[in-house]
Amino acid sequence: MAPLDGLRVLDLTMWRPGPYATQLLAQLGADVIKVEPPGGEPMRMFRDHFDVLNRHKRGIALDLKTADGLAALTELAGDAEVFVEGFRPGVAERLGVGHQTLRALNPRLVYCSLSGYGAAGPLKDVPGHDVNYRAHAAALPPGAVSPEADELPLADMAAATMAAFAITAACLKAHETGVGDRIDLGMADVLAHWVGTVPAATRRSGVGPVPGYGVYPTKDGQKITIGVVSEERLWAATCHALGIGEHAAVPFAERLQRIGELDGAVAAAVAGLTREEAVERLTRAGAPVAPLLTRAEMLELDHFRSRRVQEEGPVRTAVHPPLAQGAAPELDEHRGQGWRLTK
Repeated sequence: MAPLDGLRVLDLTMWRPGPYATQLLAQLGADVIKVEPPGGEPMRMFRDHFDVLNRHKRGIALDLKTADGLAALTELAGDAEVFVEGFRPGVAERLGVGHQTLRALNPRLVYCSLSGYGAAGPLKDVPGHDVNYRAHAAALPPGAVSPEADELPLADMAAATMAAFAITAACLKAHETGVGDRIDLGMADVLAHWVGTVPAATRRSGVGPVPGYGVYPTKDGQKITIGVVSEERLWAATCHALGIGEHAAVPFAERLQRIGELDGAVAAAVAGLTREEAVERLTRAGAPVAPLLTRAEMLELDHFRSRRVQEEGPVRTAVHPPLAQGAAPELDEHRGQGWRLTK
């Protein structure tokens, strides 16, 4: 049995944030019914994306603009514990599935609304996508350029993970009190909160915040990352591994006064090595190093493969493990099953 075994979740979301949030719940055992409009959600056009985001779910298609479709959804919501929607603010209410309506029907229901800027506030009706939310939240650097197609959609994934956390917390309280909740989660809010925990930048130097912390090109056209902060032993290990031992004993306070010089020495040493050589030397010395991998290299990395991250998700538990890799539902595959568990 997985940690959320049998938790009944209705998922009316599309694209990435909502489906990833409910996929995290499903991976932990929740019984997620994905409700799609007739013809299916647009992400089905990108089947490789759709399948990854909708594993372990069951699926039905309902037209909420018809009396029969609305009645079917309302019946499911009456026995659900969680309802997740990703409409623009006000749309769920116009469809007859707003939080006040459904929570009046089912007071234990945890109702999560996931939108770009939240259900209230001056920006609530502004359309957007990941790059817009990052911009508003100061989560793009001043010199930002247009993202590539393979760039991680930070706002989407951050908000999805936060939604899964908030839903689980609300469910815990609902089980204790018998009273559910309405979660209003804005994707931009999550990033704004994250950015608010980071000190304001006072300079743009082109190097890391301290010597030995940053991204360094290697002579074969690859890159590595080194992650020394204040630790004396990690700085010393890095210097010895790179052949710049004359700097190994420089204390942290002095390193902060010589950032350009010392980080330049690290960069020059790394530039004389291949990525493999640099990683091998630094790893052997106990320095904090990681190669800058491509997606394909990451998928083949022994570490993530041994931990079955792609198959079982990012959560590891000892007593109640997450579910193994499952399939995404075909459109309307589970019509008529209601909450009869099929797992």
